[in-house]
Amino acid sequence: MSSQPTTVVEAFASTVARSGDRTALRWREADGNSSSWTFHELADRVARATAGLRDLGVRPGDRVLLMLRNVAEFHVADLAVLFAGATPVSIYNSSSPEQVAYLAGHAGARLAIVEDAGFLARFDAALDDLPDLTRFVVVRDVPARDDVTAFASLLEAAPADLVEAASAVTPDDLATVIYTSGTTGNPKGVMVTHRNVCAEVAALAAEFATDLTGKRIVSYLPMAHIAERAISHYLLAFEAVEVTCCPDPAQLSTYLADVHPQVLFGVPRVWEKLRGGILAAVGRDAAKAASFAAAIEVAKPIGLARSWQATTPEQDAIWDEVQAGGLAAVRQLVGLDQVEFAITGAAPIPDVVIEWFNALGVPLAEVYGMSENTGAMTLALRKIKPGTVGKAVPGVEVALAEDGEVICRGDVVTPGYLDDPEKTAEAIDADGWLHTGDIGVLDDEGYLRIIDRKKELIITAGGKNISPANLEAALKTIPLVGQAFAVGDGQPYVGALVLLDPDVAPVWAAAQGLTELPLPDLAEQPSVVAEIERAVDEVMAGFNGAERVKKVNVLGIEWLPDSDELTPTSKLKRRVIKEKYAAEIAALYS
Repeated sequence: MSSQPTTVVEAFASTVARSGDRTALRWREADGNSSSWTFHELADRVARATAGLRDLGVRPGDRVLLMLRNVAEFHVADLAVLFAGATPVSIYNSSSPEQVAYLAGHAGARLAIVEDAGFLARFDAALDDLPDLTRFVVVRDVPARDDVTAFASLLEAAPADLVEAASAVTPDDLATVIYTSGTTGNPKGVMVTHRNVCAEVAALAAEFATDLTGKRIVSYLPMAHIAERAISHYLLAFEAVEVTCCPDPAQLSTYLADVHPQVLFGVPRVWEKLRGGILAAVGRDAAKAASFAAAIEVAKPIGLARSWQATTPEQDAIWDEVQAGGLAAVRQLVGLDQVEFAITGAAPIPDVVIEWFNALGVPLAEVYGMSENTGAMTLALRKIKPGTVGKAVPGVEVALAEDGEVICRGDVVTPGYLDDPEKTAEAIDADGWLHTGDIGVLDDEGYLRIIDRKKELIITAGGKNISPANLEAALKTIPLVGQAFAVGDGQPYVGALVLLDPDVAPVWAAAQGLTELPLPDLAEQPSVVAEIERAVDEVMAGFNGAERVKKVNVLGIEWLPDSDELTPTSKLKRRVIKEKYAAEIAALYS
């Protein structure tokens, strides 16, 4: 990019001028066929939607709610709102009518753009509490109503001049408001300015350190999450990446095999599921499973050494041999063969998962950050150190407060929470340092390791402060375990609920002669429980005695993203789980 843009809209206009004939977006139609738009075609729709929104009364400074899945129209809507001088605010598609009422009311939205009649119904149920929300734009299944405009009719307007529209937007205007997913209490509205986004994209571009133009990305996580918005929306606008829209995250594996992306971001559960699926597939043949496991072990130190460009000729030869011997074929089969940059974040991930994917030939690195710093705070895409979350990205200062709390400052840091100066003052001090609430250590090379999550500590009856996230990450390295929840507040020891992995457990059970048993029955099988208890002792060996999980309760259920138990990005809803599974937790101490 010749000069650094100062707003998202300036960046998009520049991208269109530079890469207009390139493919911007791809998606599958209902009949399974693929469709796409170039950047010129996307820009034409954005220009028309901008004019259409103005005709509906959208004015600079307004906030417009967006409730859409990962569809091409999201990108049109978000950018059109920005070109109209307003602020697009995405909300999670799982939001209940009560949550919709809170979010729309807090944001002061007068217009909402929703994907279909089903989403519209959530707003209808909340309308009595939203006197200011008077207009809806609906993409599909458009009902005939006076307060509803079809998205298609927006595109019938004469196109606005995007360059002229961009000139009216300033760096300190809001590019979006990210509502924290709200594991407890009402979510806070993180204000994200154009300046924040520009600084974050510049940091990411410097860390990628390669031309991202045309790099393939699959968009599948909620657009209400800062990571998905940064990777698949802002990189589209700034860097001309090619985005394939996957509206159903459960279909990610199918899309990966079809798209063969070059950049892939996933929360830890996504990578754990991909790993579990591969292990389950090769595990159906004992000889192949043994050969595959041996190849991974041989490749582990070499995979990490490759990220440091520190391999010996002998290691390179061994690498080529094990890749040709089957690892490369597995990568190609699942669509990970062309991944140049693989990133995980939003929750802790076990070291062994990072090491495993690097051995497979997928250079997985961990990112650390939050909505309040517009995404990535630390990251090392090269020179990967498992157990750390990388180094401060370019343009961002990262330090430790006196108590070890991780703090950062720079143009990526939010100006604060919408209409909440008290919470803003708690999070950002007078010197501009954002306080993360996490405890970390920095090594001699500037790599950050997160050792405790301040807000989630377990305090046992003996007064020991313990991070459940680290224990849960360790438990999830057990192949049979898909999810874990550590408890122990006020108790004599730490216990955990562990959920069977729905992909791996049936394969393991079949090898033991336990065929065709559903997960709930498998969880009660003595051999399954014994295997998990044996593995728990093994993975707890790295923790001191007071920290170790002493007892587990094995459950044959699955917690899905966007459910009672998990946020849309698979973070544990601790308060809800404690209440819902009180009996199962009590059994750990009976």
